[in-house]
Amino acid sequence: MGVVIPFDGQVESDGRPQPSLDPLVRLTSQDMTLINDLILEKAQSHVELIPQLAGHLINSGGKRIRPMLTVAAARMCGYSGLHHVKLAMSVEFMHTATLLHDDVVDESDMRRGKEAARIIWGNQASVLVGDYLLGQAFKMMVETGSLECLRILSEAACVIAEGEVLQLAVSQDTATTEDSYLKVVVSKTAALFSAAARVGAVISNRPRKEQEALEAYGRNLGIAFQLIDDALDYAGSRAAMGKSVGDDFRERKITLPVILAFRRGSEPERKFWKRTLEEGSQANDDLIYAQKLLERHGSIAETMNRARHYGQLSKDALAIFADNDWKAALLEAVDFCVSRTH
Repeated sequence: MGVVIPFDGQVESDGRPQPSLDPLVRLTSQDMTLINDLILEKAQSHVELIPQLAGHLINSGGKRIRPMLTVAAARMCGYSGLHHVKLAMSVEFMHTATLLHDDVVDESDMRRGKEAARIIWGNQASVLVGDYLLGQAFKMMVETGSLECLRILSEAACVIAEGEVLQLAVSQDTATTEDSYLKVVVSKTAALFSAAARVGAVISNRPRKEQEALEAYGRNLGIAFQLIDDALDYAGSRAAMGKSVGDDFRERKITLPVILAFRRGSEPERKFWKRTLEEGSQANDDLIYAQKLLERHGSIAETMNRARHYGQLSKDALAIFADNDWKAALLEAVDFCVSRTH
């Protein structure tokens, strides 16, 4: 039986309250209402399939952490206008588009506990609706009138695409190094977290050091978020995650837990990883054995330790900002992300 990370419960082992997104959700709720309305408006089209497919994913219960980061960063920086709403919507549409594209590339069947859009409407429709959402995102960026915000988010879109291609290059290769893996994570996940936080400072016309601090906050939070995702894929609970445990194994993805176990394992163990991930020859009980190997070599615990390291770097980046409710919520969001169950 595979190990399950014991995250359930309302308090930590030392008696402190379990970290929560509730402060961030509460502070951003008014702005997020405007953002959600704008998301629904901009997902509309006279082509009936577009709102159907987009709505399937948009309404499927995502946390919307990325647009909340944009809102919170802008508000922490004293912004009082409305352009942050358009930027946050752009960030969420970019994220949604990447999910649609990812599911096609990865041939995923489930997303957030529901059938993936590609299963219902097909790969072609999923890719094209993702492209439509990207187009709408860039239209919103232009409407803010900030060339710098447009530059930052456009660059993030390019980096994310590069990360997708890089992942293809290292996929199913057990010789993948930790450095190569982190390059994929920084590109695919951290780039959008980083851009989402930085544009909040840019639209507020804050000094470059504050922009760079929020960029570092988002980048390190994104890395921590992905590391926890990789750990949960082998050690989480299906009920909590809303998807099957072991999807990365079945899709033959090389993630940090596997890299660590492969490096620390015996020659027969390395042959197991090569057979299952490189050659794609998987038996019914191979996932259980993979989980045992990860537990044996401390791969899940080490991956979580790395996540906590990047989480601390994320929190440290906010030190230059004055203490207030917005900063406190952003700090707690980091703790939530590294202790979450899904």
